[in-house]
Amino acid sequence: MNMIAGYRKMLDKSQTEMAKIFGISLQAYRLKEIGRTPFSDNEKLKFKKMLLPIFPDITIDDIFFKQKVSKVEK
Repeated sequence: MNMIAGYRKMLDKSQTEMAKIFGISLQAYRLKEIGRTPFSDNEKLKFKKMLLPIFPDITIDDIFFKQKVSKVEK
């Protein structure tokens, strides 16, 4: 599961509910969640505002740009 899907599930929202919140089709939301289409700046702000009650210090970078980095052994 990717980070966006994880945050959506923490919000107890379905993909259909998120699509309605963003005013887009379910298919458009699914493409955004899997990373095939980027979220608009406005959508990023909406997502962040939804997460603030759970994570008061969360940033857009935390949500959309931070990824787990594995330690590479030599």
